[in-house]
Amino acid sequence: MSTFPGLTHVAITISDPSDSVPWYTRLIGAEPVLDEDTGPFRHIVYAVGDSLLGLHVFPGVMPDNGRFHPYRRGLDHVAFGVQNRAELEKWQRRLDELGIEHGEIIDAPYGSGLSFKDPDGIALEFFAPPRS
Repeated sequence: MSTFPGLTHVAITISDPSDSVPWYTRLIGAEPVLDEDTGPFRHIVYAVGDSLLGLHVFPGVMPDNGRFHPYRRGLDHVAFGVQNRAELEKWQRRLDELGIEHGEIIDAPYGSGLSFKDPDGIALEFFAPPRS
């Protein structure tokens, strides 16, 4: 059996690009590589390491008129990988500099995570492998 392929992209639905695009641009530290209105939806794409992060905007009212909740069927969270806990601590300081609310770093046997949310309440995380 062949090796399972790596992640190529994650696409999330946002409600207001005027809030989300500047927020993600500040967080990532780079402008989108694509901003295209396809007709059925608009997508804004960032290059993040070897993957792509797409923000989708659908015209009209969102079906549930509510904010994202990780327990609802669909996306739970998106995790961005970092090399180690020290890099995780650097991101914690960077989120503070950006004024982005976040939780504490949580250490577990399988790794360490730092959780935060985007303007729509979509759960995001920086994740480091376990300490060796």
